[in-house]
Amino acid sequence: MTQQISVAPTVGEELPPFVRETGFAAWNRYAAVNDEFVPIHMDDEAGRAAGYPTAFGMGNLQWSYLHVLVREWVAGRGRIARLSCQFRNPNLKGQTVTARGVVSAVNEDDGVISAELKIWTETQDGTVLAPGTATVVFE
Repeated sequence: MTQQISVAPTVGEELPPFVRETGFAAWNRYAAVNDEFVPIHMDDEAGRAAGYPTAFGMGNLQWSYLHVLVREWVAGRGRIARLSCQFRNPNLKGQTVTARGVVSAVNEDDGVISAELKIWTETQDGTVLAPGTATVVFE
């Protein structure tokens, strides 16, 4: 039985970007939900003591931006089977962070279509913060 999806993904297809302004307000909301009030994420002096120019955002907040990016692209057509990323650069206060993605492969196995995605977050100047990959299965 072949699965039918409303719009099959194509290699090279770009996911609509997900954009967030970052800083204490966003980090505070995330910390409140996750009980993650760590000084390096809340206090510029603690961030500087750790070797950064300011406090910096939580790595898992970058992961959540990538998850939202993929979830909104899937939009009920399927499910996220796997999502991973690496934290390569800090998300500093005042940056605009954009989550982006592109379809790198489309597969069909026993009538089930899946897509491999290259995903990443980047700053307004194009610095990649968290590169990753995801697999989406269309059901």
